[in-house]
Amino acid sequence: MRPALALVDGEHYPAVVRAAIEQAAAAGPVVAALLLGGVEKLDGLPDYGVPLEQVDGDPGQALVDAARRHGAGRVLDLSDEPVLDERTRFRLIARALAAGLEYAGADFEFRPPPRHPAGVPALAIVGTAKRIGKTAVSGHAARLLAADRRVVVVAMGRGGPAQPEVVDGGAARVGVADLLARSRAGAHAASDYLEDAALAGVATVGARRCGSGLAGTPYLSNVVEAVAAARALDPDLVLLEGSGAALPPVAADRTVLVTSAARPAESLVTGMGPYRILVSDMLVVTMCEPPLASPQDVEDVRAAVASVRPDLPVVTTVFRPAPAEPVAGDRVALFTTAPAAVHPALRAALEEEHGAEVVAVCGALSDRAALRADLERPEIAAAGTYLTEIKAAAIDVVAEAAEARGARVVFCDNRPQAAPGSPDLDDALRGLADEVVGARA
Repeated sequence: MRPALALVDGEHYPAVVRAAIEQAAAAGPVVAALLLGGVEKLDGLPDYGVPLEQVDGDPGQALVDAARRHGAGRVLDLSDEPVLDERTRFRLIARALAAGLEYAGADFEFRPPPRHPAGVPALAIVGTAKRIGKTAVSGHAARLLAADRRVVVVAMGRGGPAQPEVVDGGAARVGVADLLARSRAGAHAASDYLEDAALAGVATVGARRCGSGLAGTPYLSNVVEAVAAARALDPDLVLLEGSGAALPPVAADRTVLVTSAARPAESLVTGMGPYRILVSDMLVVTMCEPPLASPQDVEDVRAAVASVRPDLPVVTTVFRPAPAEPVAGDRVALFTTAPAAVHPALRAALEEEHGAEVVAVCGALSDRAALRADLERPEIAAAGTYLTEIKAAAIDVVAEAAEARGARVVFCDNRPQAAPGSPDLDDALRGLADEVVGARA
């Protein structure tokens, strides 16, 4: 067992703590103790039978520093309320895992998530939840960075292939017919790697995952094999795309964390949320405009992140719809996962910027029953072009209905752009990619 740093407090009598440390030492060495606070049971500095460290400033940093000084690879939590409440404990767990330390208590144990070597320059783009625009940010990054280097995206998903699959969207356009053929063969035709290939026009490798632990580790995945397939394509840079809040089990040189201003800021810093912040090199906040989020919502996100990592660069963004093909003059029905509150803005953008006549907006892509009902609406049935995000039932329901009705299907991208007053998203992504490639040179 790895040497342990014990976390203790002054709300326990020293003799009791010393007995606990002696009991723990029977299973593995306890090399030091960190006194987190509390004075009720103390009269001066206690003797716990091991070197004693004290907190001076941030408890998380004190934990990491003490573990490094004493060569501990494990944290043993012997503290309790009121010194260590649940929120503070999770922050300490996050700090420990981010530093590569195990963390255990009386009835729980956390281990640093496994990160297999990528063997190639790798930039991860991961999320805090589902439906925050992570795939749109990843696709944008792939398209941007592929302008001057060979980029391969490895994307894992809940419906990914049993064996990693390479789809080269740069060599041949991935279109509606390709995805319909997959759907009719029983495959998930709207998986993220297919969306990236179709909309970003780069080579992608599809992988699958099932489940996600508190720190984002999938229960099952074939991402390691997918990265090996990506390496065989001789890329300059691999983009590792997460799935929901799950993180790829492969080590990245840099990590971009994506969240949404439409989500409660508190969700970023509760539970194991701080872990994702601590292991990231940049935060991209999407949907930073009304009606999804107010300026105060955006500031709340900034404040929450700063409470964990005040030095983390933050880029705030908004999405704009971008049809993959011209739709000027078309009578368009738009199919999206976006909430109804933003449908008027999507309609306006398509009409003003792309010249479409939007006759209907349907937000039921993630609900097949509601989607099929919407497809029977007269205005949708009469549309000549079905403009759809590559999400959920876009292929097996929307594209199938369009083909049966003789309607044209056009894929719709959601392009992120920096919000007013934010650092430039493209510059920030290029900067991280340069760091990744430069570190491996």
